[in-house]
Amino acid sequence: MTATEAAYAVDPEQGTLAKAADENFPVAPFFLPRAWRTDLMAVYGFARLVDDIGDGDLAPGGADARILGVPADRADDRPAMLDAFEEDLRRVFDGTPRHPLLRRLVPTVRRRSLTPEPFLGLIAANRQDQLVARYETYDDLLAYCELSANPVGRLVLAVTGTSTPERIRRSDEICTALQIVEHLQDVAEDLGRDRIYLPAEDMKRFHVRESDLAAPTANASVRALIAYEAARARDLLNEGAPLVGSVHGRLRLLLAGFVAGGRAALRAIAAAQHDVLPGPPRPGKVHLLREAGLVLRGEG
Repeated sequence: MTATEAAYAVDPEQGTLAKAADENFPVAPFFLPRAWRTDLMAVYGFARLVDDIGDGDLAPGGADARILGVPADRADDRPAMLDAFEEDLRRVFDGTPRHPLLRRLVPTVRRRSLTPEPFLGLIAANRQDQLVARYETYDDLLAYCELSANPVGRLVLAVTGTSTPERIRRSDEICTALQIVEHLQDVAEDLGRDRIYLPAEDMKRFHVRESDLAAPTANASVRALIAYEAARARDLLNEGAPLVGSVHGRLRLLLAGFVAGGRAALRAIAAAQHDVLPGPPRPGKVHLLREAGLVLRGEG
């Protein structure tokens, strides 16, 4: 066990929140009002933990299972952990939850009048990950993103008090795009978990076999497939980008950061000639800042 893992095992709450620094997009940057930062980090803690449960990436030692009341011999049982986590989520709205990350969420839920639905959607997405490892069509993948990604954007709008039907629609497009971009970056990692988020119908169209995704580097067919899916994600980002111009002040900066993160990641994928198999192509901070400037000016 590394020193980081040991610290995570002792304090899984802070270990989970610390992962915010590794995300493709800013979670709660310094320029936001303190109350927003507090609430966004509470939402992030929930979203990160439920993903870690679904992916089997919890802190070593079973601390989260003990907190949630799951027997030690079922600490690696992801469906059981998700069930226990959902029970604890419901305590956020009905009483006092057990897990510290959910206790952190209680004042946010009360202050922002949040409903259970987006949180339940994120849990449902991770349940689906235990049952569905392949997606036949692009529409199937979009339906998954409706659960796995779109609730996050809706929660950001709710926390900042800026939800409208049009903004929610634009936010869904951005969030789905960001989820697809993450899938493209993580093709090799996902395959290691026996998951493929590239639609099977598109793999057939580009003559890509699953064995091609296990290669050290991408062949021409895989690169063409990745380029095709990247173009779809770019189109979604462009459709959602007017969300940025519909708000003002520091929220506009935050939303620009989301769009910029997706666009910069897509540029990094293109710079790698769409070969994502050696590892996730990731943009540097300079590229992120450049993209953010373009988004704020309505360019790109």
